[in-house]
Amino acid sequence: MENKNNKKNSLYFPVGFYWGTATSSHQIEGNNKNNDWWRAEQAGEIKQKSGKACDSYNRYEEDFDLAKELGTKAHRFSIEWSRIEPEEGRFDEAEMEHYKKVVKALKERGLEPFVTLHHFTNPIWFADKGGWENARSPYYFARYAEYVAKNLPEVRFWITLNEPMIFGFNAFMEGRWPPFKKSFRSMWHSVYNMTHAHKAAYTKLKAGNSALEIGIAKNNSYFDAYKNKFISRIVAAVFDGIWNVWFLEKIKHEQDFVGINYYFHNRIQFKFSSPKKWMNQNENKEVSDMGWEVYPEGLYKVVKQASHFHKPVYIFENGVADADDNQRSRFIKEHLKWLHKAIEEGVDVRGYFHWSLLDNFEWAEGFKMKFGLVEVDFETLERKPRPSFYVYKKTCNQNALNG
Repeated sequence: MENKNNKKNSLYFPVGFYWGTATSSHQIEGNNKNNDWWRAEQAGEIKQKSGKACDSYNRYEEDFDLAKELGTKAHRFSIEWSRIEPEEGRFDEAEMEHYKKVVKALKERGLEPFVTLHHFTNPIWFADKGGWENARSPYYFARYAEYVAKNLPEVRFWITLNEPMIFGFNAFMEGRWPPFKKSFRSMWHSVYNMTHAHKAAYTKLKAGNSALEIGIAKNNSYFDAYKNKFISRIVAAVFDGIWNVWFLEKIKHEQDFVGINYYFHNRIQFKFSSPKKWMNQNENKEVSDMGWEVYPEGLYKVVKQASHFHKPVYIFENGVADADDNQRSRFIKEHLKWLHKAIEEGVDVRGYFHWSLLDNFEWAEGFKMKFGLVEVDFETLERKPRPSFYVYKKTCNQNALNG
């Protein structure tokens, strides 16, 4: 009787659904010495140094063994541009050979590679030319993308850019990330150039192989209005249009799928007297170690919105900073319930990639924030699956959410 009830209560996902995990190069590889983040770390502009990180540059096979044990069928990782092109126009064939081995190792374990070409870090030479503020940045990026894709013909799925709006906000508005500016103009100039960089890379990659599937990973937040008040609804709609829709609209003819990263809910309370307090008026009944409200319904909302582009949807990041692993299992289940609801309603969702496989270097927050299904001891580099690892494993193996 118990087994029948479990089957009755199961939420099954589409056949061929890609269960996966996600990582990024600077956060796990270690010793990425030719990029702007490493330089900022050495200069003390970042409070903690990435150092050897998880040493995944050398231990990637061990990591992929864990991904295979997890029962996933895909893995998202990023290529470090500064390794491939350490000097302007000079491509490092030895580093390219390394990433060929990475792709081969994934394939040997039955894991479909989803490759990200830019995940926040920039080669020093590129940064010194003005980075994404440089009008030629789309040309530089497309040249690099074309070289990588030609050398990895086995890869079908390409993510050109990770979270361009998050990058722009933290680097040019908050000034927390390289190049540590606080300029609204610089932010929009850079993000605008990134739309053209994606388009240029898309054109280059498609010219080389029209069968490739190419998109971005866009961090989208669910915006709603405090107590559903009219003016707050208007302001929330404006934020939604600027943050969630604008970039995707700019590239809508040059993407084969819509890639979504979801972490945030943002309740807007409009007040003339305190404009600095409009944002994040959330209930915060449950928050992560990052202080972010855990709001699973928001995933459903952003996925439904993404369906308006009439393209397949992938969830490329969804996860929680939870050092004690007290929230993560419930977090996964609740978010997947809402994702399943979107699928039931006809949204063509083809994959879910949990962030992250491993604890890692969490940018300006350093090593304190623990997003991994696998705990990493950053002294010994020992990997140890957390209890939530096995919860997610059950879902991946059954292609269903039970209970």
